[in-house]
Amino acid sequence: MSGVTSDKMLALAAEWGPTLRERSAEIDSLRQLPQDLADALAADGFYRTLVPPALGGMGLSPAVVANISEVLAMGNASAAWCTFIGSTSQIMFAALEATQLAEILENPDVITAGVFAHSGTATAAAGPDGADGYRVQGRWAWASGSHNSEWISGGVQIDSGDGPQPALGRAFFRPDDIELHDDWYTSGLRGSGSSTFEAHDVWLPATRIAHERTILKSPYAAEPLYRMPLFGLLALPIGAIALGMARACVDEVIDVAKSKVPQGSRRTLGQRPSLHSAVAVADTEVRAARNLLYSSIDAAWARAQHGLSDLELRRDLRTATTHAMQTSLGVAQSMNAAVGGTAVFEASPLQRHLRDAQTASAHFMVAMPVMELAGRTYFDPEADTSGL
Repeated sequence: MSGVTSDKMLALAAEWGPTLRERSAEIDSLRQLPQDLADALAADGFYRTLVPPALGGMGLSPAVVANISEVLAMGNASAAWCTFIGSTSQIMFAALEATQLAEILENPDVITAGVFAHSGTATAAAGPDGADGYRVQGRWAWASGSHNSEWISGGVQIDSGDGPQPALGRAFFRPDDIELHDDWYTSGLRGSGSSTFEAHDVWLPATRIAHERTILKSPYAAEPLYRMPLFGLLALPIGAIALGMARACVDEVIDVAKSKVPQGSRRTLGQRPSLHSAVAVADTEVRAARNLLYSSIDAAWARAQHGLSDLELRRDLRTATTHAMQTSLGVAQSMNAAVGGTAVFEASPLQRHLRDAQTASAHFMVAMPVMELAGRTYFDPEADTSGL
């Protein structure tokens, strides 16, 4: 899409900041996004930023999608998390039959969610009327945004009965097809509604099962989006969301420090040299991590215009994202400590960002084992790099 569209979406994300901050307590209390908020975010296009226009999306670059997530997260990380999950869950639209895609896109502002992990099975079975289809069963955790969604997808191993090994793909469910558990009771990212869902021997027509290998034979195989490293693409908004929270923490400390007079002091917190140093260090850490992340995204995206990324680019993207997450968590911790008792109350944005950052850092896509895998590739030329 044009730069005008990118600029428009970034401006819209910034405009959402005050509303998301004001409704953060409500979002946390509900443990999901209020439906009116989700619907309004969808109407503004935040759930369809990534995939090409032919698939109902805006076709924005991964860097812009990450930047949008970063800006939204400054207001509320759960909202940013749900919209980025919605956007990335639509990647498999490219593997759907045209009729099924058209059904999903009947609502141009459709809200989607999905779990990429292949935690279910799809076994070929004729339907009641003899139609081609599959019996699907499975259990998918961390299904962020599912409570708001019209379509929820889950990774499956597909047994079509025509080969020794099951193929990999995604099953597309309507909410009525699944059991969505009320089990998202967490310290952070409370409003993401990342509940577990199950399918109990659900029959789905064949058009609802998208085979991953279909993309390789589709017109979309040459799209830069589908040449990006998949795990790197799925993880990068997490790093961007973390950076947005870290930046919001620095801004909040500066704002609080201008008026707060600590007990036993005659000067405001903002007049203390120790705080000056802490803020400068935090700001530098955020800027450095951000520059590394976006330069890595740009390098991978430039390569995707012509072909698949090599190991170095894939490794750089994953490590930069993990570094952004871990650095942002450290910044949130230091900024919470910098203002003392002000940050211990749930109403404090600092406390909420810290809880959200701690929860986000537990996600396996940005956890420290990523660094272990990346580091192994420097020493073992035969290392399994599929996780990068």
